[in-house]
Formats: sequence, C-alpha cells, structure tokens
Amino acid sequence: MKRKIVLLIALWVMQNQLIAQEAGMHQFIDSLMNEMTLSEKLGQLNLSSGAGDLVMSETRGKDEFIRQGLIGAAHGENNQRIAVEESRLGIPLISGRDVIHGYKTIFPIPLALSCSWDMEVIEQTARIAAEEATAHGVNWTYSPMVDVSRDPRWGRVAEGGGEDPWLGAQIGRAFVRGYQGTDLSANNSMMACVKHFALYGASEAGRDYNTVDMSRLTMFNSYMYPYQACFEEGAGSAMSSFNLVEGIPATGNKWLMTELLREQWGFDGFVVTDYTAINEMIDHGMGDLQEVAAMALKAGIDMDMVGEAFIGTLTKSLEENKVSQEEIDTACRRVLEAKYKLGLFENPYQYYDNKRQKQVMNKEKVAYARHAAQRSIVLLKNEDKVLPLQKSGKIAVVGPLADTHEDMLGTWAGTNDTKPVVSILEGIRNVAGKKVEVAYAKGSFATQDPYLMNVNRNHGGRKNMPGRPERFPDAVASQKMLEEAKAIAQDADVIVAVLGERRAWSGEAASRSDISLPESQKDLLKEMLKLNKPVVLVLASGRPLALSWEDAHVPTILQAWHGGNEAGNALADVLFGDYNPSGKLTMSWPVNVGQIPVYYNYMRTGRPFEEDHKYKSKYLDIPNEPLYPFGYGLTYTTFELSPMQLSATALQGEQATLEVKVTITNTGERDGEEVVQLYVQDVYASVSRPVKELKNYQKVALKAGASKELTFRISTEDLKFYNSDLVYDWESGDFKVFLGTNAQEVQEASFHWQKQLNVN
Repeated sequence: MKRKIVLLIALWVMQNQLIAQEAGMHQFIDSLMNEMTLSEKLGQLNLSSGAGDLVMSETRGKDEFIRQGLIGAAHGENNQRIAVEESRLGIPLISGRDVIHGYKTIFPIPLALSCSWDMEVIEQTARIAAEEATAHGVNWTYSPMVDVSRDPRWGRVAEGGGEDPWLGAQIGRAFVRGYQGTDLSANNSMMACVKHFALYGASEAGRDYNTVDMSRLTMFNSYMYPYQACFEEGAGSAMSSFNLVEGIPATGNKWLMTELLREQWGFDGFVVTDYTAINEMIDHGMGDLQEVAAMALKAGIDMDMVGEAFIGTLTKSLEENKVSQEEIDTACRRVLEAKYKLGLFENPYQYYDNKRQKQVMNKEKVAYARHAAQRSIVLLKNEDKVLPLQKSGKIAVVGPLADTHEDMLGTWAGTNDTKPVVSILEGIRNVAGKKVEVAYAKGSFATQDPYLMNVNRNHGGRKNMPGRPERFPDAVASQKMLEEAKAIAQDADVIVAVLGERRAWSGEAASRSDISLPESQKDLLKEMLKLNKPVVLVLASGRPLALSWEDAHVPTILQAWHGGNEAGNALADVLFGDYNPSGKLTMSWPVNVGQIPVYYNYMRTGRPFEEDHKYKSKYLDIPNEPLYPFGYGLTYTTFELSPMQLSATALQGEQATLEVKVTITNTGERDGEEVVQLYVQDVYASVSRPVKELKNYQKVALKAGASKELTFRISTEDLKFYNSDLVYDWESGDFKVFLGTNAQEVQEASFHWQKQLNVN
C-alpha cells in the first residue's frame, strides 16, 4: 500500500511539472508573438527558401532573408548564428534533414530493418542516428516513413516497414522513441516527423507521386494505424503527402489535417509539407499559387517546404480576407512550440558539438551496424544445405553488386560517404579466414536497360537520377566479363553470385514496372549454374523482387538488402554461419508483377480460391499464393511448434483475456531464433474482414534441442475494427486464432467472444 501511495505521489508531481512547463511555454510564446510582425510570423512558416517570388539558392541572398526573419527552418551553424545574433528577434532556426537509416553510421534500409522483427534494434539504430546527427546541428528528421504499401514496384517501400499496419505501427513507434529519446530538449535528441500523411504507399500502379483512391473503411482498417501510433508515441511533427485523399490533395485536405489529425487524434505538433507540395496542388487542379497556399493554411499546414507559397502569397490573402490572422498565428505558434520543446530558445547552439562529432562511427556504433544488418538478412532457400559455407577451399564471388560500396548504402543514406562501407566481397574476405581462397569477377553489367542505366533514349544524354550512370555496355565487354567469371568459377568449390538492384533503382522517384532481375544478371546466373557447382544467390535490393525462375533453379538464396556500412561483414557472418539468420519478410514477394498487389491480409471473397475449381478467384497461369509469404524466413536450424492451447473457447465481456499457449522446440543442431506469429480472423462481422490479421509475435532465441513455452494474450482490443459508421469497436461472434512461423504455415483454433448483455 505504501509503495502504491509513493507511486501516485510521484505521478502527481510529474503531471504538475508538465502542466507548469506547458504553461511556461505558452507564456513565452505569447510574449514573443506579441512582438512579431506579420512578415516575421510568415517567415516561421518558411523552410529554407526565399521570400516572395525570389527563388532562393544556398549561395544567393539567404543570409539577408534570415536576418529579416523570413526563414524559419534551415540547416547550418552559420545560418543559426545569423538568425540568433543578427535578426531583430533572434528566433532560432529548426534544422531538418532526411536522416532515414543513419547519419554517419549507416544501417540497413528501413525495410530491411523491419525484417529483423526486433523493435529494440530498430529503436537503437534511430538513437545512434540521433546522437550523430544532432552533433552536426540536425534537430529534426524527416522520418519515420510509415506508409503501408502492398506494391513493391513503388520504390519507396525501401523506406518503410512493409505491408502490415499493426507491425508497421510497432516499427514506427520504435523509430520515434529512438529519435526523440526520453527528453526532446536534450542535445542528443531530434524531433521525429511522421510521413507521409496520408496513404502515400497506395499510389496507383506503384508509380511515385501518383494518385490514390480508396474508401474510408480501407483507410482506417488498413493504412491509418501506423500514423496514429506514432503520434500516440509523441512524435512532434508530421509531413503531408503528395497524393490525393478523397479527391483533394493531402496538403490541402482539411478533413485529414484538422478534423482527423488534430480534433480526433489530438495531435498537438506541427505539420510541414513535403517538398513543394503546396505548389504542386496547382497541377492537381486546385487553383493558382495564392489559392492553393490559402487552401493549405486553412487545412492545417504549418510550414511550407521550399515552395515559397506561404511567404509569397499569404499577406495578400490576408488583405483579401481569404485567410485570417488567427490561422496564420496558429501555424506560427505551432512552429515556435516545436523550437521551444527542442530547447532551441534556451540554447540555440546545443546541436553543434565538436566533442560529440568525434564519437560518430566509433567502434561501438559500427559494431551495432553490423549487428543490425545481420538481423535484417533473410534466408529464402537452403535446400541442399550449402549454407553455412566452410572456411576452407575456394570461393568464386561474381556479380555486379559484389564489390560496390555505393550501392550497399541504399536510398537516403545520411552523408552518402562510401569510404566506410564494407562491400560484400570485402566482407567475405574479412570473415573467411586464411584457409579460404576468394576469387572475384564482376561477370556482367548491372543492366543493359537504358532506362535503368540513366540513359535518355531520346537525346542520348544522362538523366538527372541518383547514382553514377553506368557506361553503356557493348557485346564485347559483356562477353569478356562473363568469360572472366566462368574462368574463376571453373575450379571453385562454391560460387557466390551477388545480384540485385543498384542503389538508384529504389527509393524516391524509383518506381519499376519490372522488378525481376535484369537479363544481364540473369544470364550470368544461368552460366554459373551450368558449371554444376553449388551456387549461393545473394540478393542486394531495396524492395522485394520477382524471382520465380531463380526460385525454381537456385537451391540457395539469401536476401541481403542494402545493408549499410557493414553490409559485407554482416552478410559474410551469415554465409559462414558465424550468425544464424533470423530475418522474416515484412512484405509478400510476388510470383511475378502481374500478381501485384499481393499481401497476406486480403479481404475474403464469395468465391475463395480452390485449386481444382475453375469458377473461383484465381489465376490460370500462376499460383495464387505469393512466392514467399509475409513473415517468411529460414534459419540454419529447425523449429517445431506444439499444438496450441487456448485458456477458453467461450469468453464474455470487455475485460476478459484469452491466453494462447504453445511450446516451441529447436529441433536442429544449431542455436537459433524463430519468430512465432499470432494472427486473428473475425469470422462473422458487420463488414467483411480479412482472412487474417497479425496481432502479436514473439522472437525467441533457443539453444539446440531446447524448448520454451510461449504465452500470447488476446484482449478485445485485438478484435476491434472500424465498422461502416467508422466506429472503432469489436462485435460479438466467432473468431479464429492462427499461430505459425509465417502467414501461410499456421495452425488454427476457434473461439467465441460475447459482449455482456445489459441487465436492468
């Protein structure tokens, strides 16, 4: 009892401290805003651009605009000095950057990290990124990206957490915790920016910046939860998306930005646009620049990224009564509150720390990058038990992705420094030991497709795309490379073929209509297979690939992703068995692009798939199931699950809890980890529900031969969904629970849950 009283007193003290801090913030900002002119208020809404119709650059005129208080967000210590020491009111700048999967120490791309199913690892990578970025002046990151996507053609799947809203929410929360820490005003914490609000991952045809159209039922049941979870975790800002939401661009959508985000969800941070998103509403057909700027402000947008729409038009719109002073003040206040929460008014230079800059990429951080990359790798096939490799004999390493540093960084890679990157070839040589002879030949060009090579077919020039363009391959050079690969592979004991995507082929503005391996790479693989040697196919990519031919012909396949600085060492650790792979896919891999979108939690149909019945929902030319399902991944050992046991099959009331127990046993000869996944199906409901939905999982490490009993708990929260009235609730009825090691290979049991009857 005494302990409970002490805890209650501590909670009361904490609540009162928070109230006092918030009151102090409001008082400070009230006083500051009373001194601000209209132009200075609009300046706070302007991210690193210019003023009015004067286009800004990094070298022309920026200093003067900062002195005039016309810019509210920009990067650089000199910019901060001018803002604080030379502008009239000395309002500090907020400094935002795309710190997506590391700043100096580069971790695997977020999609790869999601395959670790390890929230502690994801949070720690974000913490390290925050520690490094904040030492260099960055106090705001445009991350996490929590857009649910079911289309791997969309290049930005590389930045997200996959296809599942529940798992995506856990991943987003972990990123927010890592970035913001326990004290947002600390000099090693930076504000998270949840993006892209909303629905950006559902772009039609997987084409970036394309339109989105869906019902609100689909929005809320399949796409909105990760955003909401991040805001519940305390994320300080949000970024609007480029796409339409119910026919209105998200950046100008008042229902989305005000009614839902602020009034229903209670978000009290600020909203920034994506790059020039206000201006792009003109092409959406919403009006001229003045009209769309007013539309965005009234919708609830607080800061204009680069477009100069707010600072260039809102003065005129205010004079014409198209916007109000209150709307401008509200946006300005939200930006100032963010700066206050970051501690910028108290110490505007706290994010420039020479001592902490010396700690970037230290041994501990680099070791953690290797650890994170190890846990992100997914073993897709190992039929002949070629893996793990022996540390003896001769290994032939071939492929255009084998000895590249740049491509291992992946999309949005912090400072883009390739010097610390360990290529896969280098990693193999580092880990293999002196008893292994490692020979290397590139073997092929990454592609012979002029589009993927950044070659403009019409003009013969280079397209303005990220990554260095590859020189156009000629037949003689291609054949020479192939012969070199065959020569080193002839007398090798095993061939490691490192194929996949170059860095520039995934990420923003990197949609692909064909996500199979380019023919030049596939030709190399076919030639290696003809040698009748064991072949290990290592895939380095930023998205799931279509691998039906490779799956049919190659017994051993590893998905390494774009693994960051330690990509090569981590992959080699897995190849040689120093680390037993434990990654699990967070996106379903299609048989071919015609199957897209393919995802595990699809809605049921009145004619569900049956193999031997024509008039069912099915393809005639390929299987209905994905090539590799959601949650799939192998290890070098084997696991078995006992039949699950339910604590009850009939439950009643809101407070009841269903316990599901299962015993997992490592039946192999190696220590390893397995991810046991729990899914639920609502059998009968007022609206049709998916075939199954992920609701929990446990990642378990077991010694060879060991067993462990696992307990999962299901509450009525796990049964809730949005009904046709958009009410989030659960309904009485029959349910199924599934347990397994991926979304397809599951055991199931049934239970009934009844709401308590009203008793008068």
